[in-house]
Amino acid sequence: MRTIDDLDVKGRRVLVRADLNVPLDGETITDDGRIRASVPTIKALIERGAKVIVCAHLGRPKGEANPKYTLKPVAGRLGELLGQDVAFAADVVGQSAQGEANALHDGQVLLLENLRYEPGEESKDDATRLAFAEKLAGLAELYVGDGFGAVHRKHASVYDVPRLLPHAAGGLVVAEVEVLRKLTDDLERPYVVVLGGAKVSDKLGVIANLLSKVDRLLIGGGMAYTFLKAQGHEVGGSLLQEDQLDEVRGFLNEAVKRGVDLVLPVDVLAATHFAEDAEFEVVAADAIPADRQGLDIGPRTRELFAGKLADARTVFWNGPMGVFEFEAFSGGTRAVAEALVASDAFTVVGGGDSAAAVRQLGLPEDGFSHISTGGGASLEYLEGKTLPGLEALQ
Repeated sequence: MRTIDDLDVKGRRVLVRADLNVPLDGETITDDGRIRASVPTIKALIERGAKVIVCAHLGRPKGEANPKYTLKPVAGRLGELLGQDVAFAADVVGQSAQGEANALHDGQVLLLENLRYEPGEESKDDATRLAFAEKLAGLAELYVGDGFGAVHRKHASVYDVPRLLPHAAGGLVVAEVEVLRKLTDDLERPYVVVLGGAKVSDKLGVIANLLSKVDRLLIGGGMAYTFLKAQGHEVGGSLLQEDQLDEVRGFLNEAVKRGVDLVLPVDVLAATHFAEDAEFEVVAADAIPADRQGLDIGPRTRELFAGKLADARTVFWNGPMGVFEFEAFSGGTRAVAEALVASDAFTVVGGGDSAAAVRQLGLPEDGFSHISTGGGASLEYLEGKTLPGLEALQ
């Protein structure tokens, strides 16, 4: 992939596809991690005299304008981080966008309204997508792909626009790909992967692929209960995907065959119901009462997982160990994160809820080798899939 160093950007309009899909509480940004991650590439272009037009999505407005998903609050925060005003277009490729783009001077920045207000952005029809991509590309002379969290999507701004303009990968995408290559082509062992989150079905492909690569696979979060059920244990009212039991049994057998140490929780916090203030007790993972549900891994499991991480040389972590948003059920996720911070390994946090948990729990971001901005993109890369956005940049 070419990088921005390969582009002559001075005095030219550069369309930067960033990932600014941040959580909002009304108009308040509750986690600006993705905005901060986009700043170095935008700054580098500004310093070289580019006229920068940033495009991004937020949420799922489903092809129509919805004030709940406006990027206007993001423009304000991006301006604060850049130390200069960021102009904001009230549409994506309409009169406002065209007027603001034409008014840009060297070193200035414009943020377009939410890409997903336009049905062409996510369209499955190639012609519809291309028609929108042509309008978007018409705003600029060059394209920089820097939204790693979207590179696994075949969307107009990610896949079609770079085919219409001279293009390069931004610094964030380059850094993410370098890290993922370390996890696939150039890793030190023992290689330990920690997977959590709600659903096994979200991670079927990556588990199947990782079983031929890892030394240890630690399973926590809601997905662990489908594994426990597959072993014949009662899981009460815990999150369970009955339709995945056969698939999971296959994983358990494959791990034994390949000599992979597949580690499941040995105890859990079993709550009376799903709530922040729910009563709970610590129970063995194979003895969850029928009227309770597991909301976090227990203290013995936290010690077990920390021990399995202690001598690792490479670690990839994706997915919380419990309902970390509830203080009472955040201890398992914190224990895994702290074990990674204490480790001498090359440690990668695979974006999404894991990255959000690191910030919410107040852990030092520089305690990890890398915190990805794209959970889904990271998983699909490790699954061995071709990512449309990376393909378009190559």
